[in-house]
Amino acid sequence: MKVTKASQKGLDLIKRFEGLKLKPYNCPASIPTIGYGNTYYPSGAKVKLTDPAITKEKAEELLKFLLTSYEKGVDSFCRDDINQNQFDALTSFAYNVGVGNLQKSTLIKKVNKNPNDPSIRAEFMKWNKGGGKVLLGLTRRRQAEADLYFS
Repeated sequence: MKVTKASQKGLDLIKRFEGLKLKPYNCPASIPTIGYGNTYYPSGAKVKLTDPAITKEKAEELLKFLLTSYEKGVDSFCRDDINQNQFDALTSFAYNVGVGNLQKSTLIKKVNKNPNDPSIRAEFMKWNKGGGKVLLGLTRRRQAEADLYFS
């Protein structure tokens, strides 16, 4: 059966690495962010550092609303026979680096050629930089995504 939605496991992975911030802040790449790593609102408006704080419930709503675009991106760029863990890992990846980066990545090319290719793990690990610097948090996230992908 074709997977088109992230599972709770995938959602939990995103939440764990994005963390929850109810007030706007600059992420390591200096982009205004709120909630669980959201850089824009459902209206399409970008987050500004001067925006008011949100509630945890609003952050959950925002995450679930915006997650659908990342799920659609993974679904549209990826072969139809990947399993739930693979879909979850790729959705977490896209949520963090953007659907456009997923679409042009060697990672998705390898997944589409052979989703069981062990070299896919190394492709996840190439995406561990923010603002041009290797970030430990991104290295850990890519490891967790690769582990989920291959579990």
